[in-house]
Amino acid sequence: MTRTKTKLELKYRPVTASRFKDFEQLFGQRGACGGCWCMYWRLKSSQYEKAKGAENKRSMKKLIDSGAIPGLIAYDKKEPIGWCSIGPREGFIRFETSRTLKPVDDEKVWSVVCLFIAKPYRRMGVSVGLLQAALKHALKKGAKIVEGYPHDLGGRQSPDPFVWTGLASAYVEAGFVEVARRSPTRPIMRYSADSE
Repeated sequence: MTRTKTKLELKYRPVTASRFKDFEQLFGQRGACGGCWCMYWRLKSSQYEKAKGAENKRSMKKLIDSGAIPGLIAYDKKEPIGWCSIGPREGFIRFETSRTLKPVDDEKVWSVVCLFIAKPYRRMGVSVGLLQAALKHALKKGAKIVEGYPHDLGGRQSPDPFVWTGLASAYVEAGFVEVARRSPTRPIMRYSADSE
């Protein structure tokens, strides 16, 4: 996958069974990173470690084939170039054991748990566009609050695979505000439908 133009023609589509091949193309042989296939937040740690690779891929395909929409794909023309995983927070069981990302309050929220951008398209604003599209999708489905759990590196650099929940700066640009921080580098950010 090579990018030859600086002008992107972006569209955002929910992942469906008919788009699984695009999802598969974007994630490649490694399942985006280390055989994840965006199942990290959906499984307990022990389950996830056993399922890395083909089993995670099968689980994601089964989820999509069931009619669930676990995220959105960004396209440059017809090329799948980015992914944003979003859904009701209760669908991501990994949160149950997180002290840093435990609930802020009793409000029902949707959560953005992953952003993955194809290497040639990184640092071009694709994450911001995906976040904005994810907000529209969630609000259309009845969400009142959408949360994200980005990294705030304070200007430091980190390899892209280690910031797969996104960067705080992208969330700010997409209209999210920080509501909690239990770790110096991991704010909890929210977008409220009331702010529209």
